[in-house]
This record gives sequence, structure tokens and C-alpha cells, in this order.
Amino acid sequence: MLTGAFFIMKFSNKNKILTIAISAALLTAGSASATNGYFSHAYSQKESGMAGAGVAKVKNIDALSGANNPANMVFAGDRWDMGLSLFNPDRAYSVDGDPSLPAGFAPIGVIPSCTQPGVQPCQLPFALGQQSIKSENQLFPIPSFAMNKMLSDNSSFGLMVYGNGGMNTEYQGGTANVFHPDFQTIVTGPGTFAGGTTGVDLMQLFVAPTYSRKVGENSSVGVSLIGAFQRFKATGLGSFAGVTNDPLNLTDNGYDSSFGYGLKLGFNAGLTENLRFAASYQTKMEMSEFDNYAGLFAEGGDFDIPETWSVGFSANVGEKGVLALDMQRINYSDVKSVGNGIEPLFSGECFDALNAYFYTGVQAASGPGCGGGSNGFGFGWNDMTILKAGYEWQHNDEWTFRFGYSTTNQPIDSSEVIFNILAPGVIEQHLTAGFTKQLADNAEITMSFMYGNGEEVSGINPLDPGQSISIDMNQYFVGFTYSRK
Repeated sequence: MLTGAFFIMKFSNKNKILTIAISAALLTAGSASATNGYFSHAYSQKESGMAGAGVAKVKNIDALSGANNPANMVFAGDRWDMGLSLFNPDRAYSVDGDPSLPAGFAPIGVIPSCTQPGVQPCQLPFALGQQSIKSENQLFPIPSFAMNKMLSDNSSFGLMVYGNGGMNTEYQGGTANVFHPDFQTIVTGPGTFAGGTTGVDLMQLFVAPTYSRKVGENSSVGVSLIGAFQRFKATGLGSFAGVTNDPLNLTDNGYDSSFGYGLKLGFNAGLTENLRFAASYQTKMEMSEFDNYAGLFAEGGDFDIPETWSVGFSANVGEKGVLALDMQRINYSDVKSVGNGIEPLFSGECFDALNAYFYTGVQAASGPGCGGGSNGFGFGWNDMTILKAGYEWQHNDEWTFRFGYSTTNQPIDSSEVIFNILAPGVIEQHLTAGFTKQLADNAEITMSFMYGNGEEVSGINPLDPGQSISIDMNQYFVGFTYSRK
């Protein structure tokens, strides 16, 4: 990241505002910007107005188009783009059904046999209160920055700073029922999971130097070397201490950081004068562990960034229109802390090791299915396949308008609702619009608007089957970019 910042300072010595933009983006980019899971629906404001479609689009693009496909940068020309977006996610959960004793336990005052035939091994020690709670913190600023420099008529070098986020919740209030240390009585504790204010906050920042080169007159290839930074914290999860390998590094340890890197490759081919096909592929990013949360995330705090790929077409429609159609794939299942569900807790990989703990309170949990284990429980997110369609219409030399729609499969199954109270990434559809206004002196402004419609996902509380949990989220987004060519 320091190398990229130094390059920008040298390249833009006459315009200090670029250095300010880089600094702001490094500090805050990506906070709470979930739309497709925790991946943003788009990084370029021009593509945002088209629901993120544009992997094959080369007309009227900006320098952040390289975040979608690095091969596109050579068509962007000399320019820089500095943006700020406001993101408003509305996250909530509700619980129906009175709390009861967890399955497998006898009435209060009698310690059950955790190995009794036909009885579920010892359950977790709490059930949620009957409540409906909205998350706090519903407005987030998201800066971004990119530049591109033509090295020749056929090659370019650029730098992009952008982010992901969205696993951001803060639930105040609520109650849960937990077992007293004597394991014979139940008490009510404050907070969603009886640990006080409950939530998580994940931010991912990418700094991507990018080289792009034309192949022939109308095709190109490109590559980005991506440096990645993550920041995470969790609060209010202390009641899970009995099912983690590392209870001291489970929750309420402040922010922790993680670093890693990856590659993004792309090509863009002109099939005819009016039709293009393109594809891009981003490797899985191997990240350093969150040591402060080694008891929460599988594999000792591992939280890698999953691989993703996109393919798409763009077609000129008349003299003023462009239609873009994309398909994007995000392979969340490759990252155990995200793709694993709650099932490892009930498969014998963790609970069988808890018998002595429930009887004596001495032996801590251990096993691959426990929190932080080699196959530890997680959020249970499905891989996502996103279909995107966008249309751009150049009204005249000053105004260009955009519209878009995307749809995807639901990433969260009904069986995984309890942990996804922390990260209700249930958005399935996006409706978008936007415009660009040309200004004097080779400048322009671009705005985009997005509404993300999420399905309410409901399921049985696996820790108290007499209860039902529902999670939901809707999102609103408005973005602004100022550009100089």
C-alpha cells in the first residue's frame, strides 16, 4: 500500500487532492457496503447505475472499471476518479416462541445424561428472548479512488482503492436465557446472546495496481496485483465460550487486522464492431488470521477472501445505447468460517467433547467442529451466482443515463438463521439508476442510486426448537464521483 501511495504522490504532484483521497479511502473504504453477501454490487459509480454489469463494457467507463475487469483499463484513457457514497442498510431480527429448556435436558434440578440414546448431545446453554430488534448504525460513508495513465496507445497503468464490507451489526437490548454455572438453573441475561450489546464489524480494503494492454485493435488483457487489508471485531458472544477451542479469543477483543494478497486477471474481446465478450477471475486471497478471534472463526481465526469470477457481453444498441449482461460467481463455500454452517456443533465434532464440561464445568470444549476448530461452525453461506443487466443511454454530449437490475440466489438457508443474526446478508435483488453530467475542462460528475431488496429468511432456532427466528435486510445507496480526464 505504501508503494501505491508513493506512486500517486509522484504521479499527481500538482494535485494534492488525490493524496487526500487515497488517505481517506485507506482509512474508511468498504465499511458496511454489503449487497451480494459481503461483496459490493459494484465499485465504479458508472457500473453501479447498471446494477454492477460492465465486465465487457469499454465505452464511457471510468478507472474503477478495472475492479470488475482489469482488461478494461486500457480503454479508460488518462483520468482519475474520486467518489463518496452513502450506504443505508436496515438490518433486523425477530424471535417468536417463548424460551424453553434446550432439547436433551431434563427439567430444572436434574442433570441429564448427555449420552442417553436417542437424545441430542448436550445443547448450547441459551435460548433467545421473544423480541424484535433493529441494528444501530444505519448510515455509512464510503470513499473510493482510482486513476489510470496511458503508457502508450496500447497500454496503461492504473491504481484503484476500493472495498467490501457489510458484516456490520450492532444490536442493543434484548435478552437470552442461559444456564447458571451449576448447570441446573436458567437465568436471563441482557443482550441478543446474553452477552450485552451484540454485533460484528468487518471491513475489507483493496489496493490494486493494474496493467492493461490491447491485443490487436479491439481486444485487451489485464492483470491486477491486489493487496488486501481486513479489520474485524465482535461483541456480545460470550455465551458461546462453552463451544469454542479458545474462549479467550472469542469476543469483545476490539478490532483485529489481517493482511493478504491475490491476483485478478481479465480479457475483453471485440467479437464484432458492436458486440463484445469478456471475463475476469480473482483468486482466493490467503489472509493472515484474526488472532484476537481465533476462537470464533474456523481454522484458528482464518477469514480468507473467496475466489470470484465474472463473464459478460456488451452490445451497442443504436448509436447511443449500450446493453450489458453479466454473470458473477462468488465461492463463499471455499472459506470455512463463512461457508461452514452450524452443523459441526451437532455432528459429534464438538459436543461429544463437552460431556465433562457440562458435568463439572472444568474441561473446556475441544474438537474440530468447535469455534476456531479445523472444521469449526460458521455462517453457512451458499455460493452465489448473480445475474446482472444494465442499459446506458447517451442522451446528448452532456448527459448519459443508466438503469440496471440484478438477481441472485439466497445465500442463507433457513437452518442457518441464528448466527446470521450477526450478518443478515439476505439481499437477492438490486434496482439501480444513475447518470453522468459532462462539465467544462474535461471534468464530469457521476451519480448512482441503488435499492437492495432482501427476502425475510425464517427458520427454527436450533438451540431451542420451540422458537422461530426471522432475519431481514433492505438497503439504500447513493454514490457520487467527480472525475477529470
